[in-house]
Amino acid sequence: MWDMQPIDTLARPLKALRISVTDRCNFRCGYCMPKDVFGPDYPFLPRQDLLTFEEITRLVRTFTSLGVAKVRLTGGEPLLRRELPALTRMLAALPGLQDLALTTNGVLLPGLAPALREAGLKRVTVSLDTLRPDRFHALSDTDLPLSRVLEGIEAAGAAGYGPLKLNCVLQRGVNEDEILDLAAFAREAGHTLRFIEFMDVGTTNGWRLEAVVPAAEVHRRIHAQWPLEPVPVPEGAVAREWRYTDGKGEVGLIASVTMPFCRDCDRARISADGRLYTCLFAGQGLDLRGFLRAGHSDADLASLLASHWKRREDRYSELRRADTPGLPRVEMSRIGG
Repeated sequence: MWDMQPIDTLARPLKALRISVTDRCNFRCGYCMPKDVFGPDYPFLPRQDLLTFEEITRLVRTFTSLGVAKVRLTGGEPLLRRELPALTRMLAALPGLQDLALTTNGVLLPGLAPALREAGLKRVTVSLDTLRPDRFHALSDTDLPLSRVLEGIEAAGAAGYGPLKLNCVLQRGVNEDEILDLAAFAREAGHTLRFIEFMDVGTTNGWRLEAVVPAAEVHRRIHAQWPLEPVPVPEGAVAREWRYTDGKGEVGLIASVTMPFCRDCDRARISADGRLYTCLFAGQGLDLRGFLRAGHSDADLASLLASHWKRREDRYSELRRADTPGLPRVEMSRIGG
């Protein structure tokens, strides 16, 4: 490891990394990949433009040498990447990597959860925005049924991933009427549900401030039904955690719109085509794929990453205004949220 972990201009260390392994997905959720943009003719990345498993492993090895201890695999839908357990095994073997996780829509988990567990994947997060089959069909804009997601959640639990984290993006007038239903589902199943405020990630999801359901409102609704008490969270955590006082688990609230946590953000993101982004709302990324394929050494790569992080000054959510959603930003499908 380097003598000193890189620190950005706002005194934030580099500790976590999210890597998109594909820009493709089998859903067309409106807040990420609306079908009117990501339709049948959308030019997804050709395979040669994706980072190879060896390139991803080399990047993670270099990031861990700089102090990164947590890596999360994302997409698109990461389980669409062929031979993902092989990549998982390569990453899990790296010294210094303490936590290897994955975020998925869950549909392909029944066939892959056991292999991923055996390969060394430590944690799984599943997206679950509704428990109503008709609403699921509308939100995901796919013919895949909700039952496939629920089967995936069960398969992950059976493979030893428990408690799972379930992510729900709330939108006013869309699914906020299911807050208590979703909370009850997670409580009874023994999983940790995290409600996420609808964010203006990318430029295609039609974000409006009026569509945001504030985390404070979610807390009030749940607390009135099942009393909650705060849980201490580690530095850099994006979710505020709450414990049910009756012992039925925990719930998380991610309030990046109403209560920005930019000053504690310690994560970098790499897109499926190998570009490094230092903010979820960034407009431009650093081309790591080209750097790797140009034959540079690991020392050169580490120097590039460290110097780039040291110049970081991102704090979009703190600066968000009525006009900022119109600024150029990378799409969520490229960097996985």
